[in-house]
Amino acid sequence: MVAAQAAGQQGAVPAEQVPAPIQKVEIKGAAASYDARRNDTATKIVVSQEEILRNGDTTIGEVLKRLPGVTVGGVQGRGGDIRMRGLGSGYTQILLNGEPSPAGFSLDSLSPDMIERIEIMRAATAEYSTQAIAGAINIVLKRTIVTAQREVKAGAQEDNGNYGTNINFQLADRKGPLSYAVGGGITYARFERPSEVVTEGGNAAGAPILLRRADQQNRGHFEAFNLSPRINWTLGPGDVITSQNFINVNRFRGDNTEKVHTLLGAAPRYSATNVAIESDSALFRSDLSWTRKLAQGAKLDMKAGVNYSQRDTRAPSRQFDAAGKQVLERLITSSAVDKGLTASGKYATPIFEGHALAAGWDAGYSKRDEDRIQRETSPVPGVAKDLDQVFAANVTRLALFAQDEWTVTPRWSVYAGLRWEGIETRSSGAGYAPVDNKSSVWSPLFQTLWKIPGSKSDQVRLGLTRTYKAPGVGSLIPRRFSSNNNSQTSPDQQGNPLLKPELAWGLDLAYEHYLDGGGLLTASTFVRRIDDITRNQVSLVDGLWVSMPVNDGVANTRGIELEAKLPLRSLYKTAPNIDLRANLARNWSTLTTVPGPNNRLDQQTPFSGTVGVDYKLDSAPLTLGGSYSFQNGGPVRISLNQYAYSVPKRSLDLYGLWKLSPKNQLRVSLANALHQDNLTQSRYADPSGSLSDSTIAPTSVVLRALLEMKF
Repeated sequence: MVAAQAAGQQGAVPAEQVPAPIQKVEIKGAAASYDARRNDTATKIVVSQEEILRNGDTTIGEVLKRLPGVTVGGVQGRGGDIRMRGLGSGYTQILLNGEPSPAGFSLDSLSPDMIERIEIMRAATAEYSTQAIAGAINIVLKRTIVTAQREVKAGAQEDNGNYGTNINFQLADRKGPLSYAVGGGITYARFERPSEVVTEGGNAAGAPILLRRADQQNRGHFEAFNLSPRINWTLGPGDVITSQNFINVNRFRGDNTEKVHTLLGAAPRYSATNVAIESDSALFRSDLSWTRKLAQGAKLDMKAGVNYSQRDTRAPSRQFDAAGKQVLERLITSSAVDKGLTASGKYATPIFEGHALAAGWDAGYSKRDEDRIQRETSPVPGVAKDLDQVFAANVTRLALFAQDEWTVTPRWSVYAGLRWEGIETRSSGAGYAPVDNKSSVWSPLFQTLWKIPGSKSDQVRLGLTRTYKAPGVGSLIPRRFSSNNNSQTSPDQQGNPLLKPELAWGLDLAYEHYLDGGGLLTASTFVRRIDDITRNQVSLVDGLWVSMPVNDGVANTRGIELEAKLPLRSLYKTAPNIDLRANLARNWSTLTTVPGPNNRLDQQTPFSGTVGVDYKLDSAPLTLGGSYSFQNGGPVRISLNQYAYSVPKRSLDLYGLWKLSPKNQLRVSLANALHQDNLTQSRYADPSGSLSDSTIAPTSVVLRALLEMKF
């Protein structure tokens, strides 16, 4: 502030006498010394690029699974949905540069090298979407270009005898008011994923009446290309235009086979299935933003963006009966096109010292056109059925917000915000009546930070939030997706146009203790009450089992999270250069409309934790490290008749980084070193009997090597 005032007072001094380089050093130093996690009133965990790249991960999901309170669904080592507070089913908001990620976007399409930082927001703020009942994860792509950069990373991996390779590059430079950067990468990988499904059935007395074992094999390969060019144009002091673009192209080829062995009871309709899948997709996103500093410390941010994605899939299949005779040949071709526009703006101004007010808007429009054409032939009369499913959906979103940040005293700051967000979904298509679903939510938000008097290291945070989760397009459209072998545990899927948004009140409380040298100890707790909870209801309709999302009652969830970072040299200056890190999370939930025990939210992770260590040798240019992650599973009662179970998941990742020269280094990593088998179960039981499917999926160790070169 002092440097800026001095520069303004010397307007008559010749330009060559103005000490501009000294001013730049002061500004950069202030920015570098600011700790957003520690000093921002709104709670936020910031993951730096160094932490993102540390373990040599190839996907963002692998990075996120080690962060406090974050878990990844699905089979370990293969990616899955990202969850905070153990909550799946879309309760965690994924943002890209502060905006909801566009349709067709997958986190796996991003290379970790393209990311500047990751922000974990446990409590919602008015500036970002409040569709974040569990919290939000903001992926911020690289934008700032400080110095010229030429970097290439070439890697290879081995996964159960299947090989892959990837090449990533970064080019950046600055010339006068213009700076540019281009990042990109090419990935190729083969995979082979066997699994086994055991189906068991019992009658009303509990006696076994059905036993099947299905051997499944999924194998194939994929190629991906991504490019992220960006340009910054400085018009003047505090006046910058930025163009940020992202292109991703994917090609997938796979073969899926299933052979069912019936050991007891009746054979299924199809005892063997062979499916070949060809899928091609492309995604383009472009943002243009303008930041301008105004008089009296005010600031204006404007942004507009477009996105386009397309996916084309062709899946021919053959079905066989128990005798090995082909009874059906099916060809499914599908195409989906998503187009979208986004626009946002924010005006921020200080009211008086330590008091900043901001207001803005956020709007988006997206259009999806999708078709699924099914053609069947069969030598058996009445088996073949053609089906044309064509639909279009438009989603319009508008949000208005205002927020006030006030530093009441040097040790106490307050954040208050209010956001209104409305969403309208319109859809029409073959086989169902037009859908028009509207919802809007007012979200009052409050957060406060109190630095405990008499201590420079201890502080307390409190947050009160109103958040929600709107139903997705797929959940609203009442068209049916048929299961190959229809049953209670493998039902057809159908949307529900009457779905309402889930609304939640939340309380967050945290205690933070900061250590010298970058260490910290934190403990936090949260409570959420979620009204109009959405769950999938399975019922018998016209002789077929159908799963449909419905609003059903209230869910109450709560949890505790602990985190520790401890550089040993912050305690003993002569200790080895070792950094220790650990986090633990324990979550509970209950549904008022589902009888217990185990009537918790579907897919919620009750317990998770990570322990990690990084050791930088003083005697050699070598860094060694690793992390052990654990996710508990256990039984879940989803509804009166539906149950699920998942085995606890354990994952061990190791890495070594050898600095060959100041500009070259070799990173070797071992992912999923424990290669634990994954087990999940789905069960349906009523007075007439029970049926369960247990899926066992072996996993494998993945060995990676990455050569990083700077020019």
